[in-house]
Amino acid sequence: MTTSTAMQPPYYPIIYVRGFAATMSEIDEATADPYMGFNRGSTVLRQDHQRNPVSFIFESPLLRLMKDHGYTDAFQRGDYLDAPGEVPAKSIWVFRYYERASNLLGSGERVTMEQFALDLRRFILRVRDATCGDDEVRKQSFKVNLVAHSMGGLIGRCYLQNICRHGAPDGYDGTGLELADGSASPHYVNKLFTYGTPHNGIDVLGINVPDLGPIDKFHIANFARDRMREYLKLSTKSGAVNTLDGALDPDCCFSFIGSNYKDYDAFFKLSKQVTGPASDGLVMMANAYIEGSPRSVAHRSHSGYFGLVNSESGYQNLRRFLFGSQRVTARLHVQRLDLPPGVQEKFDNNAQVRGSYYFDTVTRVRAAPNYVLHERRYEQASALLRSFNELINDQKPVYLFTGYLTEKARHAADQALVFTIDVGVRAPLFEINRKFWFNEHIEGFMYQEQITLAIRAQTIRYGLSLQDGIGNAPHKAEIAEAHGQRRIKLPIGTAEGACPGFRGALELIVDPWQ
Repeated sequence: MTTSTAMQPPYYPIIYVRGFAATMSEIDEATADPYMGFNRGSTVLRQDHQRNPVSFIFESPLLRLMKDHGYTDAFQRGDYLDAPGEVPAKSIWVFRYYERASNLLGSGERVTMEQFALDLRRFILRVRDATCGDDEVRKQSFKVNLVAHSMGGLIGRCYLQNICRHGAPDGYDGTGLELADGSASPHYVNKLFTYGTPHNGIDVLGINVPDLGPIDKFHIANFARDRMREYLKLSTKSGAVNTLDGALDPDCCFSFIGSNYKDYDAFFKLSKQVTGPASDGLVMMANAYIEGSPRSVAHRSHSGYFGLVNSESGYQNLRRFLFGSQRVTARLHVQRLDLPPGVQEKFDNNAQVRGSYYFDTVTRVRAAPNYVLHERRYEQASALLRSFNELINDQKPVYLFTGYLTEKARHAADQALVFTIDVGVRAPLFEINRKFWFNEHIEGFMYQEQITLAIRAQTIRYGLSLQDGIGNAPHKAEIAEAHGQRRIKLPIGTAEGACPGFRGALELIVDPWQ
């Protein structure tokens, strides 16, 4: 007699949801690919300062999940593995939602976001039956991890925020979907990881794309905030639409954001011309995350040779978010800003002083020379930007990034999980009474440092590269523990008396993750 066994976290089935296809030929092309892009890798990466390609083989997220974590794909003998209860939990499924809209295998008719979300519900139940069968214990523990690119993340949100909370919309068939009539139903989602999803819509030349109604043959309105508010069933009537609205804990979502607009060549290379810097070529960085969710940035484009999905950086963030054991959140507390003497004199005499500070941050893990977990740089037009008034008056910490560490990716003999954070603060060009103050300005960084962190079960050690050498962490940090979290604050900043200058603290919050 077979013994019932619950699914064991964190290795739940993974469902991949691809991104937007504009034309019918693109929909057919997507339909013709069994894995809808999750099987695509890359052979080059942008690495040097002159943007020259460097050879580096990344097999694909699909193959790496198989190699590194023992997953299997859910296709066999020309179809999905559907034998009830016989498919392992560690399986990868591709939600082929464009199939029904294609000329190749479907009706050739466009489909709404609500219908895609209903289809996702049906697909998740199919995965449940294939991995659980009639085993009630296993069904009770059944969950999936959704991994989505671009519009796929919005389909996932429509599923979570609309279908699973309100049932099938009027005019749609919810037969067999186990949806409660007008009330919440279990969504079975453990975690949601999105690559370049326009969670707050798509803007062109700073204006949100319009909803053209019946003449919108490409369904561009899927990215118009008014239409998004409708299919996401948001309770707010205006403003941003990147909130989960209580449908899922934002901590269970990860937003992976691209900053390389120059390498995005879709839409006849027009898209990157109208989005420009601070975007991945299609989605503005400011629109590419879920409110309150952990997130990181990579210098990758929306898709293509240097895309987000087919990148080592994307995969490393994905695997660590899904299977990591430690979560690290970094924030910068700016405690003091020292102005150049001439600017300080004007400020003391009640002149209007304006200035914007750019913060560079790069996060790397040990023994990983060909990727970074997070990267925001001034030279890539992706650095964090905060005004003088924001930093002085609001006194809010600057959120830098969230990353995840895993023992499975450790290559060194010791037990520490080691990573580094590069922090750079650029000297601003100040304005005095709305006129630029060039007198004391020299372009460049007023502060740059690489901090090495070594996390162990009982201790956190750190080192500053200028003082201790690169990669060394000789100093034991003072840890404040509360609610299962370990917090440290490391004083950083320019030398005492440096003008312009700053003093602050790098705060790291480390907590267990599963």
